[in-house]
Amino acid sequence: MESEKGSGFNVYKGLQRPLIFKSLKGKYIYWGMACLLVAFVTGILLSTIIHPVAGIIGLIVIGLGGMGFIHSRQKGGLHSKTKSNGTYIVSPYFKRHSNR
Repeated sequence: MESEKGSGFNVYKGLQRPLIFKSLKGKYIYWGMACLLVAFVTGILLSTIIHPVAGIIGLIVIGLGGMGFIHSRQKGGLHSKTKSNGTYIVSPYFKRHSNR
């Protein structure tokens, strides 16, 4: 026999929460992946062009610097935007003409 409490639909709580992976939330997961990919490619290029030690140093500096930057930006929130106190008036680009 079916329960009389609900209408029969399952309720999934937490669907509106952002995805979290290793303390990175939402869009910052992709930023972290891009940062590590850039650090890895830069490390490979530096190690082949200059010296293997330069590649390791470049990998560490770019990887840790980028991740530090991402964690500092994440403290502003997922939807951090610049806020201005001014009033903006946007005029339409297209004007409506009568079809006579």
